[in-house]
Amino acid sequence: MASSAVALRRVVQRYAPLLLAVVVAVAVWASATGDLGVRSPLPGAVVLLIALGSAWAAGTVRTRRWPLFLAAAVGWLVLAAAAAGVLASYQAGLRLRGRQLAGYLAGAAVVLTGGVLVGLAVGGVRRITTATTGNVLLLAACLVGLPLVFGLWVRARRDTLAALRDRAERLEREQEARADRVRAEERTRIAREMHDVVAHRVSLMVVHAGALEVTAVDPATVEAAALIRTTGRQALTDLREVLGVLRQAGPAVTPERGLDTLDELIGESRAAGLRVSRQDEGVPTALPATLGRTAYRVVREALTNVRKHAADAETTVCLRYLPDGLEVLVRNGPSEGGPALPGAGQGLLGLRERVELLGGRLEATPVDGGFLVRALIPLAGAA
Repeated sequence: MASSAVALRRVVQRYAPLLLAVVVAVAVWASATGDLGVRSPLPGAVVLLIALGSAWAAGTVRTRRWPLFLAAAVGWLVLAAAAAGVLASYQAGLRLRGRQLAGYLAGAAVVLTGGVLVGLAVGGVRRITTATTGNVLLLAACLVGLPLVFGLWVRARRDTLAALRDRAERLEREQEARADRVRAEERTRIAREMHDVVAHRVSLMVVHAGALEVTAVDPATVEAAALIRTTGRQALTDLREVLGVLRQAGPAVTPERGLDTLDELIGESRAAGLRVSRQDEGVPTALPATLGRTAYRVVREALTNVRKHAADAETTVCLRYLPDGLEVLVRNGPSEGGPALPGAGQGLLGLRERVELLGGRLEATPVDGGFLVRALIPLAGAA
């Protein structure tokens, strides 16, 4: 329904000048022949010329006004035709302001006075129609007063609507600015709390690990302490990047790891005690950066869950290069038990949303006593 109304409005706006020109030409002709006004004794060629000139002036009134005002004056003085004059008064009320409007009113008064003089000179029906006091007042109201007032009302309505629209847009901009300011303050508060709590505790962990590395005698303990210290420092670096993103008011671009650092991630997991192997199937091809980052996050989250819940299980990371995308599989075997680290379950949820944003799908299901994380990421979604 709305589309039909918009289409109709466009058609009307497109053909309105032509329709207006035809109406004015027919009205001028009918006035000169006596059907709508005083019959003119002038030759038909003159009447046709004035009618066509009035039509052209009416059709071009959107771009220029003076031809219509001239046609209105000529049509009234020569033929006593009112069509162009009514349209000219409406356009004056709609588009003229201040001195221009006062000048139009003065010109209209001169033309009406000239019409009275012509009516007195011609006599007959023309004199009765355009030169008697009552008819002059009625014609002044119908040709100038009413169309002019209607044009002023339309202009005032348009100005009011434009002012309301500007006010609504300004309020919307202010609301958006206020919301951005609130979001920025909240992000700053979150960053401050994360720095005060998480960064402080991770820093303590790194310090204690470094002390243990120096004082320990057992080589295995020294190696484990060094691994904890290195991992803690990397965690602090990642945390600083996240805090920097939170503190920035606009969208930030931070370097993220991709598949080119997958071996490093697997090496870190092995150093932490996981038994992880990697397999690649298919022909490796150049992949979009977005796809590579998403695949890296899938593997990282899956290995994190393995460390939490099945640290002693055999784990396989498999990348399958498909013609239209990439399939990532992380599968761990059964675990012999042991203490499991707590988890909120939000990692896989956020990961599923990230994969689905690229048009892919993610599955996380128990398999043969173990667990399988499978993500299929299409090339089309990451392009």
